[in-house]
Amino acid sequence: MDGLLIINKPKGWTSHDVVAKLRKILSIQKIGHTGTLDPEATGVLCVCIGKATRLIQYTLESEKEYRVTMRLGIATDTLDATGKVIKETKDFSVTREVIEETFTKFTGRISQIPPMYSAVKVGGTPLYRLARQGKEIPRAPREVSIREIRLWEYSGDLVKFDVICSKGTYVRTLCSDIGDYLGVGAHMYSLERLRSGAFMIENALSIEDVEGLNQSGMLTTKVIGMDQMVAWMPSIRVKGLWEEGVRHGRGLTAESISGIEGNFHRGDKVRIAGSEGEVLSIGTALCDSREALHGNKEKVFKIEKVLV
Repeated sequence: MDGLLIINKPKGWTSHDVVAKLRKILSIQKIGHTGTLDPEATGVLCVCIGKATRLIQYTLESEKEYRVTMRLGIATDTLDATGKVIKETKDFSVTREVIEETFTKFTGRISQIPPMYSAVKVGGTPLYRLARQGKEIPRAPREVSIREIRLWEYSGDLVKFDVICSKGTYVRTLCSDIGDYLGVGAHMYSLERLRSGAFMIENALSIEDVEGLNQSGMLTTKVIGMDQMVAWMPSIRVKGLWEEGVRHGRGLTAESISGIEGNFHRGDKVRIAGSEGEVLSIGTALCDSREALHGNKEKVFKIEKVLV
């Protein structure tokens, strides 16, 4: 069983807990997730099984969508509802219009400082270990991309919104920074991941679903194939004579290619398919798509990850 399962992570479970449970249910060792969710968060956790674990690094790159509840007026040391209150503002007044205007200030390319309670490592030590020792150290800001923040409910001190963002975005930090901008403080009250790349909450399975489907022999019908996992990449198809070379990691010249789907530039990742359409490997383009079929003898694709 090589592919991806979309899991609806329950509240209170770490992402590692989910992987460990699935490893036991499926009796398989090669298994891993494609992006950590905090223990208190719920929603889409993509889990790769078997040979599909070789694609984890490529699914990590995908855009994420979250449903967030932010609580205004209270700031915590963890930036979420599990932390200790470090600031409280009472009797504040923030209108819906002000919140929507503030959201525009945090849309686009923004800078974030990773929270102390995070798995980011400094000098080989995860920040959360230092935080638990009562230490706070300087952290370098990181640039992330917020494509959209959409407000859908504001009642009392709770603000509910959806956010579409790049990998590496800390929604806890976003809530805290918005609270600071408004001057009242805030923390992330709850978080649900609705989407990771093309994989949606509507298609997610609970742990109980996986157990039942596995026992009935129907789980394979829910496994997303490796070709679908990288369907977002431009694709090239190689001629049959060159398939064996791809399996051994040899680069490709223009004469070995029978077709191209999608556009790419030098340095972009591409999926390399065999003559029957099965994905053989992930490659890196050494030219753009307009040049790839010109028939020169130089290599135009470098094999990065062999999948078969």
